[in-house]
Amino acid sequence: MNSNDNRLCSGVDMGIIADKIGEIDRQIKKAIISKSSNNSSEFRKIDIMEKGGKYQISKYTQKQVFHENISENELKEKIESLVLENGFRQLNVWTDEHEHIFLLSKKGELSVKKRLLKAEEVVKTESLHNRQKNYIISEGQQVQPLVDMGVFTREGKVVKSMYDKFRQINRFLEILDDEIEGNKSESLNVIDFGCGKSYLTFVVYYYLTEIKKIKANIIGLDLKADVIKKCNQAAEKYGYENLHFELGDINGYKAPFDVDMVITLHAYDTATDYALYNAVTWNAKMIFSVPCCQHELNQKIKSDELSLLSRYGIIKERFAALSTDAIRANLLEYAGYKTQLLEFIDFAHTPKNILIRAVKRPVSPKGSRQKALDEVDRFMKEFNTDQTLYNLFKEAGYME
Repeated sequence: MNSNDNRLCSGVDMGIIADKIGEIDRQIKKAIISKSSNNSSEFRKIDIMEKGGKYQISKYTQKQVFHENISENELKEKIESLVLENGFRQLNVWTDEHEHIFLLSKKGELSVKKRLLKAEEVVKTESLHNRQKNYIISEGQQVQPLVDMGVFTREGKVVKSMYDKFRQINRFLEILDDEIEGNKSESLNVIDFGCGKSYLTFVVYYYLTEIKKIKANIIGLDLKADVIKKCNQAAEKYGYENLHFELGDINGYKAPFDVDMVITLHAYDTATDYALYNAVTWNAKMIFSVPCCQHELNQKIKSDELSLLSRYGIIKERFAALSTDAIRANLLEYAGYKTQLLEFIDFAHTPKNILIRAVKRPVSPKGSRQKALDEVDRFMKEFNTDQTLYNLFKEAGYME
């Protein structure tokens, strides 16, 4: 293909895409498959990223993302099958120097273009397949809380043994940033439930105030008096005037301001449910929750028809944990939030790797809200159980 290539093919066989990809004379760095013509398609977008000679495929539904790794030899055939199976009409492929654009019209006409990348676009593409270059907080930044926590050296280098923690922090900030970027708020009031030693609370404050230039008021809440004392001392040391820590229980906590964002990381078992319930009652715009130790359903679920899922201890434990978070996500959908369950960090580092991200919708269709609740009701009936967040909603009269 030359730089002015723009061909239209009538009644095109989609297999031609594989042939055109075969003409690309440089290694593919990235590809995006989008614009499905099929309303029933499972995926709304598919990203493909080169990583160390292999490729990671990320398939996005409305609420989840599924990952798959393939070799370079499988790539072109895989791209063709993903386009065909999902009815997509657009494919963008990047190499080091060019972007190749494939567009399929409703009449089956294929347009193929090749565009030379600008210098700044080449840097951006490289940074996407090398996450180290694209961290929100990167090496060399002067972030004193990370030095005191042992994540950074005084020179701003990542301590080798703390690299997983460094990645975890940035992954959380990336998930926040997706929503903060489109929020356009000049100020945010934040509650962090179960803040613990609060390494992430300090980083979030730094991110909001220093990186995003947002006026942030953050309260960290925990049950340990010694932890609260040390955290307040640290906030004063760093000059974080609008970051405060309080001793208190998640259940029944009264916020001193209108809450925009609720964060809850590893709140034990049903403490997560009380945190989510509070967030809903406050009408918080954004909720970010990493649940922990979901024991409640494991002790309760029982099914005659699906007894296979509760016969083996380890299967029952994992099924109960996943079911708990699915119930929570559906109940947040019912409460008017757009809710996603996201991978927080790689499963290899911890099995507790699901993050619930919920963003308040301006308008939430009643039909979809009722469907979310009906799904929860059917689960409760099948497994002869109840669940804390469900019970809290019911007792508060939220169920219609």
